[in-house]
Amino acid sequence: MLELGRAGSAGVGRGVVPVLRDGAVVATLKASNWKEQATAVIGEQEWVFAKQRGVLTARRGADPEGTAVLSARQTSWWRGSWALDLAGTSVEARTASMWKGTHRYLSAGRQIAESGRAGAWSSRLTLTADGLPLEQQVFLLWVELVISRRNAAATSGAVAGGAVAGSS
Repeated sequence: MLELGRAGSAGVGRGVVPVLRDGAVVATLKASNWKEQATAVIGEQEWVFAKQRGVLTARRGADPEGTAVLSARQTSWWRGSWALDLAGTSVEARTASMWKGTHRYLSAGRQIAESGRAGAWSSRLTLTADGLPLEQQVFLLWVELVISRRNAAATSGAVAGGAVAGSS
């Protein structure tokens, strides 16, 4: 199981999020606070995660800009479903729990990964995957981070809008 640690913990720099497996750092993620983009270092290789024309993408740092090795696009906002391409493998993400904000990742009808949380009240994301390369697992964790941030923004907007509407 992979887990996103706290930024600046586990011996990584300030503003860098460690990706942990059994407490050991296996990758790092430096995500932008303002844009849906990040830089990941997986082993010795740098990966660039970004949003291009509404699609979340990943490419190796050495690949030309505009290319995508991995991609994810939301297919239904209402259902929270996504269609992913993991280096040529079609994957579907479905909501596992609306309340927990978790997803199941299916390929050809078989579950290959599932997201979760580190604890009951924790905001730290986890991913349990079956046979996926590490770069694909880190990409899925980043997609989960983007979804989590989108959900938090939508919730805070709804709460603020409701408070303003209800105060008149």
